[in-house]
Parts: sequence; C-alpha cells; structure tokens
Amino acid sequence: MIFSLQGTVQELSPTYAVINVNGVGYYVGISLMTSQKLIFNKDSFLFIQQIIREDAHLLFGFHTRLEKEMFNLLISVNGVGAVSALILLSTLNLEEIASAILSGNSALIQKAKGIGAKTADRIIVDLKDKVQKFNATGEEISNVVNNKTKEESLSALEVLGIPKRMSEKIADRIIKQNADITTEELVKQILKNI
Repeated sequence: MIFSLQGTVQELSPTYAVINVNGVGYYVGISLMTSQKLIFNKDSFLFIQQIIREDAHLLFGFHTRLEKEMFNLLISVNGVGAVSALILLSTLNLEEIASAILSGNSALIQKAKGIGAKTADRIIVDLKDKVQKFNATGEEISNVVNNKTKEESLSALEVLGIPKRMSEKIADRIIKQNADITTEELVKQILKNI
C-alpha cells in the first residue's frame, strides 16, 4: 500500500498531479486545496490514499494528513465516491465541512457539485461524531453550546418573538469573535445582525 510520495511535480492541474519519483510518474487525483500547495517542477510531498478496484488502481494525494483523514471519512459514507469526496474538499475547506456536519447544515454540503440532499444528510448523520477534531474551533463549539450567556440571550430573544434557530447561528458567530461578551451586548449584536 502506498502511504506517501515524494518527488517532482511533473504535471499539475486543479484535479490531478503527476509526481515523478525516481523516473516513475504517479498519476494522483487531488483536491483544489492540495493543487494550490503544489508547484510545477518543484519537489513535493503528498500523503497518498490508494484505492484498488477491479478495474483500476487509483491514487489520491493530500497536502496534509488531516485532508486525507477527511477524504477517508467522506468515502466511508454510503453513496460518496472518491470523486465526490474530492469535489467536496475542493468546494469547502476542512473547517467548513466539519462545521457544516456538526451544525447539520445540509445546504452548505450540497454546494459541492454532485452531492444532493439525501447524500448530504447521510454525510451529516454518519460523520457527526467523527469530525470534531477537524474544526479548528472545536473546543469553542462545545463551549458555545453550553454557554450560559448564549442561552440567556436566545431565551430573551424568544420572548421578543425571534425564533431560536434564526438567532443561534448569529450568536455562535459573535461569541466566536468575542468570547467574553455580556448577555445584553450579545442580544444587541444579534438584533443588529438579523
């Protein structure tokens, strides 16, 4: 099993690269994120995921180990193939994918070409417990969920007739920028942003 490749970038496109390792050119499928990190004719290192099928031996390359891990999680979901996973990794960055899954934002996942509502929902259900580490603000998310200031603010806004779903995302965004915000200030900021 090929775990990684280090060699010269012989060919480079947004969707694939050919990595020349001691005279042997390896055709590697890549995401846009990885493509942007590679430089034509320069030495590069890629983490590799090898997929062996009856009709093909495929190599997929990733600039980071985390991107490879996300790819493997995505292809573990029924109905998500390697190409769909690469398209999703090209459309959204790792943090965006993780937060879309954690928050159940099916619409964001569907922005990737070829991923419909059913597949997006399946990704959310299957990976919800597995993507916390990809979220750069992972600890913040768990703190935000249990944040007393946030709960008090959302309750106050509900009394004013503003649905919790509408104000919750705005609250999370504001708290992420200012973790020490007071309940009163948070209510004001949410009202400004609705």
